[in-house]
Amino acid sequence: MSFQSSPVNSHSLADIPRRSAGRHPDKTALIDGPTAITFGQFDQLVDSAAAAMQAAGLVKGDVLVVLSRNCWQMAVLPFAAARAGVILAPVNFLLSPPEVASILRLAKPKAFVAEEHLVETAQAALDQSELPPLARLGIGTDKRAARHGWADLDEWLTHPGQPEPVIVADTDVIRLMFTSGTEAGAKAVQLTSRSLMWQYVSTIVSGGAAAEDVDLHFMPFYHCAQLDVFLLPDIYLGATSVILRSAGPAPILRGIEEHGVNKMFATPSKWIELLHSPAFDPARLTGLTKGYYGASAMPVPVLRELAEKLPGLRLWNFYGQTEMSPAACILPPQDQLEFAGSAGQPALNVELAILAPDGHPLAPGQVGEIAFRSPHACAGYLDDPAGTAALFEGGWLHTGDQGYCSEAGRLYFVDRVKDTVNVGGEKVASREVEEVIYRLPEVQEAAVIGVPDPRFVEAVAAVVVPRPGAALTPEAVIQFTRLHLARFKTPKFVILAETLPKNPSGKILKRELRAQHSALALD
Repeated sequence: MSFQSSPVNSHSLADIPRRSAGRHPDKTALIDGPTAITFGQFDQLVDSAAAAMQAAGLVKGDVLVVLSRNCWQMAVLPFAAARAGVILAPVNFLLSPPEVASILRLAKPKAFVAEEHLVETAQAALDQSELPPLARLGIGTDKRAARHGWADLDEWLTHPGQPEPVIVADTDVIRLMFTSGTEAGAKAVQLTSRSLMWQYVSTIVSGGAAAEDVDLHFMPFYHCAQLDVFLLPDIYLGATSVILRSAGPAPILRGIEEHGVNKMFATPSKWIELLHSPAFDPARLTGLTKGYYGASAMPVPVLRELAEKLPGLRLWNFYGQTEMSPAACILPPQDQLEFAGSAGQPALNVELAILAPDGHPLAPGQVGEIAFRSPHACAGYLDDPAGTAALFEGGWLHTGDQGYCSEAGRLYFVDRVKDTVNVGGEKVASREVEEVIYRLPEVQEAAVIGVPDPRFVEAVAAVVVPRPGAALTPEAVIQFTRLHLARFKTPKFVILAETLPKNPSGKILKRELRAQHSALALD
């Protein structure tokens, strides 16, 4: 166990493994297939990797890019990087080489770690980025990795000795997270030690996390929802984390049973997939008592279906964004049905405001832009002063989301600013239309978008995925919405589809839907 010299008041990511190992040295921290790692072993792995980074010439402020699917090594690297003062930058493993190359040119890393199956993508991206030579290590090394000259990450994880002490100040950037937004290309969000540590405290307290939890992780670690709301706080608390490399319903159900999992995060689309899977059996989930969702709103009918089929499951809704590290508001179990559809109240250490276009706060019930003040807030965007200034305009972190607060103090998400459909000057919130469509029992998923209209600026269009075996027609969807919505809000077009395009964190990619169906009203 490392006992480096550090300021007496130090409390950063680098300290977490050592302190958790001091409390739970022999308790299992991570399970990844046949691999089980105790907290004591985990702290030693962090020490070895941090010392190896320094031996490779990395210094405080250098960037380490990681391209990998979920694995136990992805849990070690954030802490090892922090212990060496290195900035970790996880990258979406589904990106193409040109997309990864664009990120590399922005981040300018001094080291690159890639899973062996992704080494060819990583090497192609490096070649296209034209960066200077840098340390390259594979998580596992097969013939492809060796052919491209990549070393094995095991060399870092078994490196002897301890790292030289590095002081990480609260305001030091220790992470770059690349936004997975549904509307535009990625930006590099700079997260500090302070933003992450305070966010961990907020999510642990407001999210009901405990050291006794056994948490199942299958959403991708390159996204801060799974990494920083669940995995790293679990290690902070001393909980046990079970890592899945597949996010299919069958492996998830099997993982819950085999490891006695009581806690799990999934996007609404993944909860829907589980509910409607042929493998779904409530009897297999009796031990699952804590469930979390986020990344997009949970349709109210799905909330009610979960409550009916899994009565022992308590649910939390986490709302936030990467720039908030990421959690900002939380709806606890006792509020799920009474305040169904709400994003909840600000988490501990978060202040919320609904702002008018001129920046002044709005009264309850009035729709405006959701904004926050909090130590969770990021340090801005890398090499983007204009974007950073806009993000923090007026002393608030601007989310780009529209919403309102009820008299009871609950936040209700209305829409992304760009998801509002302008029908002849009347604004239609796509979320409102989607909620109505989800009331149809034949509907599995739905996304409402605006498409160009020569007469009314935009027209409302709905892309709907029917449940397997369901008989559903576009006309039936339109007629149903007319029973519940004003005429201008009802979809002019309904497209039945097998799936909806999503990014790996579960967000529906409405920009792709708009591109696919942009000519609907023009034909």
